Amino acid sequence: MTALTVVSMWCGPRTVSTALMYSWRQRSDTLVFDEPFYGVYLRHTDPGHPGRSEIIAALPGDAASALASIRAGADEPVRFVKNIGHHLDALPASILDEFTNALLIRDPARIVASLDATLHAEFPATITGLPQQVAILEHELAAGRPPIVVDAHRLLADPTRVLAALCRAVGVDYDDAMLHWPEGPKPEDGVWATFWYRSAHRSTGFGPPATDAVTLDDHQRLLVEECRPLYERLLAHHLDA
Repeated sequence: MTALTVVSMWCGPRTVSTALMYSWRQRSDTLVFDEPFYGVYLRHTDPGHPGRSEIIAALPGDAASALASIRAGADEPVRFVKNIGHHLDALPASILDEFTNALLIRDPARIVASLDATLHAEFPATITGLPQQVAILEHELAAGRPPIVVDAHRLLADPTRVLAALCRAVGVDYDDAMLHWPEGPKPEDGVWATFWYRSAHRSTGFGPPATDAVTLDDHQRLLVEECRPLYERLLAHHLDA
């Protein structure tokens, strides 16, 4: 059996993670998986995400079943798994040793503002995924593996360079096909796409990064201040740092 390369991209929410999944989907050697542990997470907690019952019904109810679906036999030797950082809260720590782990991060001010536009509620720092991403970073360092960190702004600003560096880091060849994808929904989209993927469905490629000012209320500013050191810790390990 062909050895698999299973890349788990642990993303913050609202970090162009769906666009990155679509990018990897364009590779002829890759199967992509959209947040396969989301159902496990929602069984563990209820942060007020829309479509909770539909998500639980559509996805495996335990981590072992989700992992088996990722590894199930197919011709493609590469699996790209889009995971959200806070889903790790419902998973065994050993799950990290099943993957080649990478991290997709974004300025916390933009994460918080974008999350609020959908959730319309106050939420803790853990929902940004940044605390869990730092935990993954520390896990990789402790295991003697160089962390693989991609910042969304840098990805959008120079997708060819950043994607090529990411491919090198996870041990696969870069493919120019990753730069573009067809507009519209994809078969691999989770059932939550209706709530979260409108802009991703309009896209056909990366960029440019947002440059508009972000407006935050007092609670959001405090949350961003709490998250900023976590983001800076991760950014220090960026692929081109």
